[in-house]
Amino acid sequence: MTERFKELNEQGSAMRGLRKKNEYRPYQSAEQVQLVYSGRDYFQRLERIIASARNELHIQTYIFDHDETGKTVITALKKAAARNVQIYILLDGFGASAFPKELMKELSSTGIHVRFFAPFFSTNTFYLGRRLHHKVIVADKKVALIGGINIADKYKGTESELPWLDYAVELRGSICGGIQEFCNNIYNKKFYRRIADPNNSKQSGEVPVRIAVNDWINRKNEISGGYLHAIRHAKKEIIIVGGYFIPGRRMRVALKQASRRGVKVKIILAGISDVALVARATRFFYSFLLRHDIELHEWRHSVLHGKAAVIDGEWSTIGSFNLNHLSTYASIEMNVEIKAKEFSAVFCHHLYEVMSRCRVVSRVKYESKNKLMNKLLNWGSFGLIRLFSFILTVFSYHRLFRRYFLSPK
Repeated sequence: MTERFKELNEQGSAMRGLRKKNEYRPYQSAEQVQLVYSGRDYFQRLERIIASARNELHIQTYIFDHDETGKTVITALKKAAARNVQIYILLDGFGASAFPKELMKELSSTGIHVRFFAPFFSTNTFYLGRRLHHKVIVADKKVALIGGINIADKYKGTESELPWLDYAVELRGSICGGIQEFCNNIYNKKFYRRIADPNNSKQSGEVPVRIAVNDWINRKNEISGGYLHAIRHAKKEIIIVGGYFIPGRRMRVALKQASRRGVKVKIILAGISDVALVARATRFFYSFLLRHDIELHEWRHSVLHGKAAVIDGEWSTIGSFNLNHLSTYASIEMNVEIKAKEFSAVFCHHLYEVMSRCRVVSRVKYESKNKLMNKLLNWGSFGLIRLFSFILTVFSYHRLFRRYFLSPK
């Protein structure tokens, strides 16, 4: 396995498009890696992790609703706090803005540390658009859940409604120590710190895993770089799950070139979306994608919230990162990259089942129905999304203001 990790890390060091300061972290070894599905699977695992925690537990998430699912998690956290587990909860100031302030005080009184990450408008740091978008749970430096699933009923599902379609990864082993340290640094506003890279030769696991972070303001572009590198080197097949799929120019070019090389490109998109404007903006790209023989599959049984990919049946990535400008240039994101055929085979099998239940978008039928008014609405939606993204990214870069206006002359 040491030779295998050496080979993978040599490939990673050859990646282009990332700044020298942001060299891609090497693969690490995880003792156990499991694919996790939204719904009961995810929340049962979350409750088990909380129940088994003995020393320290971190929860960092974009949304934490105070509904039935949220209340169940809160009850489990209170029980853990009663066992003297040190608990740290970091919620996004916008996504979790509905989290009751009274509940925060109640949790604090039980010894649970809880705070918001950056209010939506903050004149002190000018982080207009920068959001804590990753979803990470880690306990005792032994077990972690990383994915795109928030804590809310809609991700768990009900007797009458399917959960939003999304995924996560459960990791076990010493790799979780670096993840916990990273969460601790984020909670304490030490954003410049990196996830620790253990010595691979001393790891007992056999699954090559890489924890990738996007935080453009702090020059971490690892997830976007990982996607581009994997797509540009794909040889057989690319499957992408894109809940909020608004690809930038480099991503569109990479997908087009992959298709021209004979790579089968399949994209699973949202037939039902919780953000109608984003859905229309995504359809703005349908003609381009179909013109380049890229297969489009719309999931219409529930809201598609997933952000994942499998390439060549060997490389998988799952996490919070959407293929759009907000994830690339504004939010703090985390994905797990797994370089393992066994894991990818399981995920591929599931995604093929998902595609079998999707509506396939035919180029001929789509173009026949894509009348002028529809084209204008899609184009206008894309324009508004790009303008919105520009405002929320450019005006969130306090680093640029510091560099050009506050640095010594």
